[in-house]
Amino acid sequence: MFAAFAAAVWALDQATKLVAVATLDRGESVTVVPSVFSFTLTRNAGAAFSTGTGFTVVLSAIAVVVCVVVIRMSAQLRDPGWAAGLGLLLGGALGNLTDRIVREPGFMRGHVVDFLHLNHWPVFNVADIGLTFAAIVIIWRTWRGVGLDGTRSG
Repeated sequence: MFAAFAAAVWALDQATKLVAVATLDRGESVTVVPSVFSFTLTRNAGAAFSTGTGFTVVLSAIAVVVCVVVIRMSAQLRDPGWAAGLGLLLGGALGNLTDRIVREPGFMRGHVVDFLHLNHWPVFNVADIGLTFAAIVIIWRTWRGVGLDGTRSG
């Protein structure tokens, strides 16, 4: 389950970014639902909300560490909730890390492709959706006192 969630998020993220780059010009907006949702191609050198744009290499290194830690933690997984949450986390981290590795301006400095735009919200991508849902699931399992192995505390 862990690997399936990670692979699905990563594959969907990369496929949608390929389509966005092939069909949209940078800064172009295609309205899908007026005043609600559009496709807007941007490149993000930073983290969420374009913070840390001068620290792309550091953000890339953090993403590598996150991926390694999550993969190592996966050996302990026995709870489906944690498997889903950590799979979403790995898929999202790998999706944006892939951009940092293979896209311009170069290795570990590449800019992340963002193209989904809810009005009054920064532009994002499928990897970001995976990371957001990962945070929700991980917080939920933690609040419920469920360990990676499915045991409950308290």
